[in-house]
Amino acid sequence: MIAESTYKTALSAVTALINTIPLLGGSQSRDDYEQALEIVEHLIDTDDENPLIDILATKIADYENSAPEYAAFNASLAAIPRELAMLRTLMDQNGLNQTDFAEEIGGRSLVNMILKGERSLTLEHMRKLGKRFSLPVSAFIED
Repeated sequence: MIAESTYKTALSAVTALINTIPLLGGSQSRDDYEQALEIVEHLIDTDDENPLIDILATKIADYENSAPEYAAFNASLAAIPRELAMLRTLMDQNGLNQTDFAEEIGGRSLVNMILKGERSLTLEHMRKLGKRFSLPVSAFIED
């Protein structure tokens, strides 16, 4: 059983943390959101194992998913098929272009059609991409 003094100390610490970082308490203020972003950035640079990073990242994501200013962006993102979003992300994160997928997908024109949404990745494409980037095939498939 938790000692009363430990319980009170924990509640006091949480209250102090929420007063310091209002986004943790459910604030929907743009300023509080930006403050939380700065804190996460600082923690990643100075103490990347700090558990506060995960807690703040969740609150930041909640803000970004519900803030009216991100509604149009979130809607356009949700409209992109997962396989296409994954392919674009892999390209961006790895500095790749359409000619870099000859082994996994085929020629530049096929990759271009996939990126335009005119064609879809086949299961075989997904398997090859998964193998290349050490990802499960499910990373490319809609839930």
